[in-house]
Amino acid sequence: MANIPHGGVLKDLVARDEPLRESLKAEAKTLPDIILTERQLCDLELITNGGFSPLEGFLNEADYNSVVENLRLADGTLFPIPVTLDVSQEDIDHLKIAPGSRIALRDPRDDEALAIITVEDIYKPDRVKEAVNVFGADDPAHPSVAYLHKRVKEFYIGGKVQAIQPPTHFDYVALRYTPAELRAHFKKLAWRKVVGFQTRNPMHRAHRELTVRAARLRQANVLIHPVVGLTKPGDVDHYTRVRVYEAIMAKYPNGMGHLALLPLAMRMAGPREAVWHAIIRKNYGVTHFIVGRDHAGPGKNSQGKDFYGPYDAQELVKKYHDELSIEMVPFQQMTYVPSSDEYVPVDEVPAGLQTLDISGTELRRRLKTGAAIPDWFSYDAVVKTLRESYPPRLKQGFVLFLTGLHNSGKDTIAKALQVTLNEQGGRSVSLLLGEGLRPELDHAFGIPPEERAKNLTRLGFVAAELARAGAAVIAAPIAPSKASRDAIKDVVTHSAGAGANFFTIHVATPLEHCETYDRRGVYAKARAGELKHVPGIDETYEAPEKADLVVDVTTQSIPEIVHSIVLLLEQTSLL
Repeated sequence: MANIPHGGVLKDLVARDEPLRESLKAEAKTLPDIILTERQLCDLELITNGGFSPLEGFLNEADYNSVVENLRLADGTLFPIPVTLDVSQEDIDHLKIAPGSRIALRDPRDDEALAIITVEDIYKPDRVKEAVNVFGADDPAHPSVAYLHKRVKEFYIGGKVQAIQPPTHFDYVALRYTPAELRAHFKKLAWRKVVGFQTRNPMHRAHRELTVRAARLRQANVLIHPVVGLTKPGDVDHYTRVRVYEAIMAKYPNGMGHLALLPLAMRMAGPREAVWHAIIRKNYGVTHFIVGRDHAGPGKNSQGKDFYGPYDAQELVKKYHDELSIEMVPFQQMTYVPSSDEYVPVDEVPAGLQTLDISGTELRRRLKTGAAIPDWFSYDAVVKTLRESYPPRLKQGFVLFLTGLHNSGKDTIAKALQVTLNEQGGRSVSLLLGEGLRPELDHAFGIPPEERAKNLTRLGFVAAELARAGAAVIAAPIAPSKASRDAIKDVVTHSAGAGANFFTIHVATPLEHCETYDRRGVYAKARAGELKHVPGIDETYEAPEKADLVVDVTTQSIPEIVHSIVLLLEQTSLL
């Protein structure tokens, strides 16, 4: 028998509002609209399909404050993560957002109206308090804290939503189940006990043995329920992971396991997130839930220490056991015993018995170098999939981002680098000069900073796509602001896959030299007031504080600079 939804009722808003779909769709055409971010899209999908039951919309101020302070909605219902819809002052003014307003929420991928929100309130959150209470510290080393300060807009709007339609997915459609669909699946197969396994990483033999063992001890079945929304930056992309999950499902005893995908935007909030995950799985009908060591932890903080203790998540789930009504299964660390060719829990290994393990760091090293990965650790099909998506470093793409003042020599360095890398071979080499992709339109000067930032965003997107395909990308814009450079790096590191190797090279040639040898007269025109928005003259150039390499054509020759960049690539095993 499937577990009772959190709050007692599954809030399947798509099913609830199906009779109103055509009228809501027609109304949406007449309403102001918000184009959702990727996180908001994931959140809306789980609000409207019931995965976030008992929520029926984005949190209003009373619910938000209660969740941040007490892990509860205003009515006292346990809910540990604030699910919010952020907007800017510009959005509020332009869309005339006010209590009572109805606003269409649109899919950023195809512009389809997915829901209509009726605004209850508009409020300004205390971001520092949210960071400290929800994530444990206001530390930018935490990816969600960085997201909160850099990408979340200054206001939240709360209100219930009416669902028009769920988002359309084109990938792994057969593996995407709503809570109602998964509950129906369990009922059809007469699965009374289901052990849910949350993961955002590829699975190997130890994970298979852990989940099989957990199911057998409880006479239950297994739901492999990986996250395919937003995860931690740098994680293996979901396409690769799902191929891995499909391969490993064939290794389960016939009829024991089932694979379903969860469109969740993770917050990496450790203990709070573990409770959230348990609530979500409860809504999907799961009766038992595996909580790992440092569950949903983001890694190290700014002081080099773990954000959360190894068992903090398990302790918090235990604390709310009665309200959660889902049995926690503590993650058991498994180790391989060669003498019996099996995995067993570490605490059950007799003293002196040989065991074998491969750490995550060692696995990444072997994938990077092409070294063998033994079959006792993983399955051939899994290793093959990982090697296809994450080739050795010598075959990975990368982005060399040269930034400096006009006439600093960055363009000459970039062209010389292109020749050197083409000579070496092994990759296609793409050169992106200037502030955009269209030199005849995307001028470096005479445009305001916000327009320059848009052009640089386009450049970053193209650089990421080329690097993902294994190319060596040399980009050489001025990129005077730290914010625009950070945005480009963020795009590459988040979306370039195995090609997310990004190097900032500051061409720190002094302004005096750049101006003295400026044959085009750009600086002279700027000083005469004939040309606006020239970095170094009437616009500030913010020098990179943490460049991977700093060069200067007044003290180094072009060949010396190119050689230093080649050595940087060799040092990181990309050449």
